Formats: sequence, C-alpha cells, structure tokens
Amino acid sequence: MTTVVKKWSTKDAKKCIAVPSDLDNKYSRGVLGVITGSAQYPGASVLTTSAAAATGVGMIRFYASSGLDHLVLHQTPSVVCHPGNVSAWIVGSGIDARKYSSLTTWIRYRNFKSLKIQGVPTVLDAGALKLAGQLEQPTVITPHSGELARLLNSRGVSVTAEAIEGNPKKWAMTAAKTLGVTVLLKGSRTYVANESELIELPVATPWLAAAGTGDVLAGILGALVATHLIEVLNDSNYLASLAATAALIHANAAKSASRGGPISAESIIPELRSVISQILK
Repeated sequence: MTTVVKKWSTKDAKKCIAVPSDLDNKYSRGVLGVITGSAQYPGASVLTTSAAAATGVGMIRFYASSGLDHLVLHQTPSVVCHPGNVSAWIVGSGIDARKYSSLTTWIRYRNFKSLKIQGVPTVLDAGALKLAGQLEQPTVITPHSGELARLLNSRGVSVTAEAIEGNPKKWAMTAAKTLGVTVLLKGSRTYVANESELIELPVATPWLAAAGTGDVLAGILGALVATHLIEVLNDSNYLASLAATAALIHANAAKSASRGGPISAESIIPELRSVISQILK
C-alpha cells in the first residue's frame, strides 16, 4: 500500500498553534522541561530554552547541569531552574551521545529520573536519540541523516547516511515503524513520519546548514508539544502535526533572518514571534 505524502502548509500549521485565552495561566499554557547542554556544548541549553520561550509556552523548567543555569538565565531570565511538574520534555540537545549511549547510562544521569516519573510527551534530540522506542510516553525524535543511520544500525537495520539522503521518505517511514516513534528527519527538505502518515515540508534555505540550528528547532517543537499535552495524550499521532509545524516555523524564521544571506542559529530566534504571528493571520 502506497503511503500518501501530505504537503504541510501555513493553513495546516495555524491549527497547531495554541492561542491563549483570558482564562489561561502559566500552568495551563504548558510547562516545558528541558534537559539540554553540557560543558562541551553549553550553547545548546541557551538555544533550546530561548527558542522555546519565543515560540510561546507558559513556563520553561531548565534542569541545569555543568553550571549552565547562569548562561540560560542571562539570555532568558524567565526560565525556572528548579524541578517540578512539566507538560513535555526536550532531552539531548548538546549532550554527547557517546557519554549517554544507553538507557542504563541515562538512568544514572541525575535528571533522568524526573523524565521517567513524569511520562509526558518527549522530544529526543542528539545525545538522547538512542532512547527512541525505550520510553513509555509519546515520543518524537529529530535526527539528521547521519544520526538516523547510526540509530537504525544500532537496531539491526543496515543503512548509510547517503542512502537516507537519497530516499528520505522511505527511511523516515522505516524509522517510525522500526522504533515506534514519530520521526522528524531534518534535511534541506524535512520529512515527518509516524507509522501511518508521511508529511513533506517545503525546501528550506540552505543557509540553515549551520551549528545550533537543530537546537533551535528542538526548542520550537518542545514548546508546541508542551502547549498541546491533552491532544497528544488523546492521540499520539498528533505529534506528527506538531513536528511538521515546528519545522515550518523554523524554516520560515530562517528565511526571514537570512534575507538571502548567511545566518547563525541565534539569529533565527528573534524572527519566531513575527513568523508565528503571520501564520495566525
């Protein structure tokens, strides 16, 4: 049976952005838990939290490690560096995959206990990708082709990054079915897949090929998931719609920041508010 590829549009994305009402408060708007960054890659914690804040969420709880809280608070002082209940998680951006290569090593990680206890929807990026399929909660992963190849090879599926780049539709679907998660496969054209659906995003600016842009995407996605907890718990397939919306917001903000020229990851974040506003119009 041939899978129908859905082209994701601004009209689709508008349905996946939660607009607060006068009855909302910071908790009802969603609380995002963030376990990102490390001594080697401290910027990831700053990029994920600031991107999430710019996307719109009631509260961000940053689970600090390696003394990163002061960096996060300098950029986004509204972030709360204290544990508590959350509506969704981002895990793994800027964390060395070799250091936390298995579920066993993650369990020893001091913040992971909170993630396991609070079984809310989770975004896995970079160093946490190997947890795909090992968590009970609804999960979305955000690999590029090289990361996805390594992940699939570790699960007994032989494939190269070049093969994934040559047929991203096939491998996004294969990964979703093999791992039992939603897959956001990053590339010049991003694809989102679950076990029954495949979504194609418009081609993004090639200037997005820069360090840290994936951390920004993770932050955007985390905010969207946190603000749609009930929808995801009612139907985990809704993660695909949120992932596609995050990718569209990310690409549009990058295009706005670029204006045909070079960009950095941090230059994308100030564009998020206006891009989301345009989508809502």
